[in-house]
Amino acid sequence: GRGAFLIPPLGVVLLLLVGPVVLLTLYSLNLRTNIPGTPTALSFDNWKDFLTGAGNPFRGRFFYSMEFTLLVSVCTTLAAYPLAYYLAFVARRFRYTLLLLLIAPFFTSYLLRLVAFSDVLLNDNGVVNQVLWALHLRPRGTAVSWLLYSNFSIFLVLFYSWIPFVSLPIFAVLENMDHRLIEAATDLGASRLGAFWRVTFPLSLPGVIAAFIFVLIPTTGEFIAPLYVGGPGNQLFGNEIQAFFSISPNWNYGAVLAIALISVVLVLMLVFGRFLNTDLREPATEAAR
Repeated sequence: GRGAFLIPPLGVVLLLLVGPVVLLTLYSLNLRTNIPGTPTALSFDNWKDFLTGAGNPFRGRFFYSMEFTLLVSVCTTLAAYPLAYYLAFVARRFRYTLLLLLIAPFFTSYLLRLVAFSDVLLNDNGVVNQVLWALHLRPRGTAVSWLLYSNFSIFLVLFYSWIPFVSLPIFAVLENMDHRLIEAATDLGASRLGAFWRVTFPLSLPGVIAAFIFVLIPTTGEFIAPLYVGGPGNQLFGNEIQAFFSISPNWNYGAVLAIALISVVLVLMLVFGRFLNTDLREPATEAAR
């Protein structure tokens, strides 16, 4: 009876989420191929080349991309916390209005915002360089070389793109927090800073971890931002995967890179999921008492 209602959504999940992963796995093991005339047979050669091949450039790009992704995720989460705190504790009745204004620009296309960064803000004749010239901080006509087509520009775009959404889970946790715990801590002699570190911050950790995951998972496979503002010398691992499926079509090797990235994402989800399932309220409640 009731189990029949699970069949349609379960079918959609299997078709749209599990199905592509299974198909990629078949390509990575050379059981399928997109190259006409190439025999299909079980082979681990592509996996051996990626995991153990001497001087494999994709393995180095993989570790570099993960380091870059972790940096973006940590910085974005750290910057989002004060924003969420302000909305939850300071803005009061204007918090939802400010929240709407915060996310309003993101109703526009992601590609349009990337074009705005590359063609309007950061290029040699863009707004940033024009302001520097107007303030006589740089000689006119001399642009800042690292504003565009650099790791800085990729970091800036990803930071800007995710910080409003990363602040949402932190804001949700802070807003639903029992403020009587903070009042109890201050009544018992705790300073505002002490109450924050012993009560507010521990209670908000689930939201912080959720926010960190919220930005970490999508940016591991990011390839649009590096493509538009990173330039050919600053590509991430997602660009390597995209190239194997479009520019130089070798779906078998591209599937190996994709499955490797999916595996890392699953491991990260399992690791941080344990923290999300941990009950952090009890220590903070005891501290407030």
